[in-house]
Amino acid sequence: MKPLAFVFALLVMGFGMNAARAVDVGEKAPTFEATDDQGNTWKSADHIGKGVLVVYFYPAAMTGGCTKQACGFRDDMKVLKDKGIEVVGVSGDQVPNLKFFKDAHELNFTLLSDEKGEIAKAFGVPFGKGGVVKPKINGKTEVLKRGVTTKRWTFVIDKEGKITAKNTKANPANDAKDVLKAVESKKSA
Repeated sequence: MKPLAFVFALLVMGFGMNAARAVDVGEKAPTFEATDDQGNTWKSADHIGKGVLVVYFYPAAMTGGCTKQACGFRDDMKVLKDKGIEVVGVSGDQVPNLKFFKDAHELNFTLLSDEKGEIAKAFGVPFGKGGVVKPKINGKTEVLKRGVTTKRWTFVIDKEGKITAKNTKANPANDAKDVLKAVESKKSA
């Protein structure tokens, strides 16, 4: 094995990240199903075509950056909805974690569980091993487990099901505003 290839292989193995090909702007978004924060089946096919769909991946519920990102979407939800934008957050968290996260921060959009990383893999979002977070919720320490930990990536999908924007370096505090800018720039183009 050549030295550079060997180093790359070690990096991929060492970080435990998948190496699936990421979907790009202009390509058709993958269709997928997941269990939502209420334990119901959520199908992308039921949502694509009704407006703009934002699918954002985040590492773990109830953690600092992920909370900032989710609260940013929550706080900008009226503006997003007024522009015909629906938001779904995807993580490797178990469904009860998502319910805790949603309730604790009064999130006003759907969270989806991707414990095996199947949705992340379909979009090409890197992910690695799961983990545990132990936040205090209502004065009690909870143990929140997740099957995988994804990178923080955001995708904007138009009515035709095409990816119109992709952010592989989403800033948690600004992601909602960046989505708005991306949608507005597509409308004015």
